[in-house]
Amino acid sequence: MLDKGPVRVLLVDDQPLLRMGFRLILEGEDDLCIVGEASNGAEAVSHVRELAPDVVLMDVRMPVLDGIEATRAIAASDSDAKIIILTTFDLDEYAFAGLRAGASAFLLKDVAPAELISAVRVVASGDAVVAPRVTQRLLETYVRGAGAGMDHAGADGGGQRAGAEDGGGQRAASPARPARDPLLADLTPRENEMLGAMAEGLSNAEIAHRYFLSEATVKTHVRRILTKLHLRDRVQAVVYAYETGLVVPSNADY
Repeated sequence: MLDKGPVRVLLVDDQPLLRMGFRLILEGEDDLCIVGEASNGAEAVSHVRELAPDVVLMDVRMPVLDGIEATRAIAASDSDAKIIILTTFDLDEYAFAGLRAGASAFLLKDVAPAELISAVRVVASGDAVVAPRVTQRLLETYVRGAGAGMDHAGADGGGQRAGAEDGGGQRAASPARPARDPLLADLTPRENEMLGAMAEGLSNAEIAHRYFLSEATVKTHVRRILTKLHLRDRVQAVVYAYETGLVVPSNADY
């Protein structure tokens, strides 16, 4: 990360005071740089195109275009920006909708400064998910009801992952176990194991320990999985594993 220069951050929130607070925290770090601010989702999409940030801190409820739709638009573009959704509660339907739209992580709005700084760095690195087990619990809570009755699920069913070519929107639209995605046939048995371990919320180090592999080997497997399944990053692989039925929520009654 250091040889690429500072991590470029875009702040998106309709509350100037919140943007100011995040700016003061992040600008105190030598390896982080605020490249711009936006007060609504439409400005965010435009700024991502113009400013090419590495990380976007994205509020959900904003005028003109909300954060979920803005996230979906950015994820569907050719931008490499990683998006962190800002939410009010850990188990928040907006956080879940944001992950499904293409966000890489979510944070509480009252996050501690040190945690905010760490989250931006982690997401920018692309190597891990912020609070993976919280992400897992969020998915277990919302995955079955995700296509039905959620305000921000999206007009196309909301379940389609960024970059998917086929009708993935039906995956979370009903309690029935979804059909197996043909793309999974491209994974090797070892890659299927890796994907399952990622969906459990295991880190690369934990996966390496479980399967007696080096972390470098695990990272190679993860990269190949993302490429084969046309996924943006690790958290999208976790969402994908739940939505395709590869992982069944522990509270499910299929």
